[in-house]
Amino acid sequence: MVAAAGRIEVVATPIGNLADLSPRARDALARADVIAAEDTRHTGALLQALGLSRPLLSLHEHNERQRIDELLARLARGETIALVSDAGTPLVSDPGYALIAAALAAGYAVNAIPGPSAVLAALSVAGLPTDRFCFEGFLPTRGAGRVARLQQLASEQRTLVFFEAPHRIVATLTDLAATFGAERRAVVARELSKTYETVYRDTLSGLLDIAGKDANFARGEITLVVAGQPEAAAAPDDDFVRRALELLREDLPPARAAAVVAQLTGRRKTEVYAMALQLAKR
Repeated sequence: MVAAAGRIEVVATPIGNLADLSPRARDALARADVIAAEDTRHTGALLQALGLSRPLLSLHEHNERQRIDELLARLARGETIALVSDAGTPLVSDPGYALIAAALAAGYAVNAIPGPSAVLAALSVAGLPTDRFCFEGFLPTRGAGRVARLQQLASEQRTLVFFEAPHRIVATLTDLAATFGAERRAVVARELSKTYETVYRDTLSGLLDIAGKDANFARGEITLVVAGQPEAAAAPDDDFVRRALELLREDLPPARAAAVVAQLTGRRKTEVYAMALQLAKR
């Protein structure tokens, strides 16, 4: 049991256009006892633009765990804490998870004030499947680590969403093309909701071609959306494999016939060879 009704409100803020801040989010910021912000300077500028003045406390990746006890003490006094990131929905590739987990474990309420999200904004305009997707945040910055991560994701059939720094976008697209295949569809969405919003839709090789011609391609905040691997065609059933073996066994020994059918159908060679031996006994 907690003695006071302190709570955390997780407040989504604009990713660019200030008009995207909801009235509910503005009210939450205005009534908060303290605002835990990823960058107090950035959030201070937002509050000034809104005509608000509230106490600010920094909460970023380097100090989050050190802040938890202080913020839990505020909750124990019945305070309302607004948690914000620099832009978009907090905790989405931003700090806040440790605080939220600690507050919930202590029995305090955590409420969402939903709003802008670069992930959902990019998906909504990408023109790629959105029924199933996964968010991978930032890829490793070093080439070897990035390639290793992409190799793990190459067979993922869901649409993939990444954040990427502008100075790494060309290298990332190059690694994606080499790992996923140059003809995989992808979208680079830059400066979403801002004055110079641009969405590039093409294959990975096409995007690399655009990058070499458009000086603005590698500028601003970038969200990268990549189509998942297409579902493989269903493997031929056993009846089809047996029929193929029957057609070949008059001219080829079982091992060779099995190798040919396995290569044509995508079935395992050992599996097809066993079926070929069964047919040879008839």
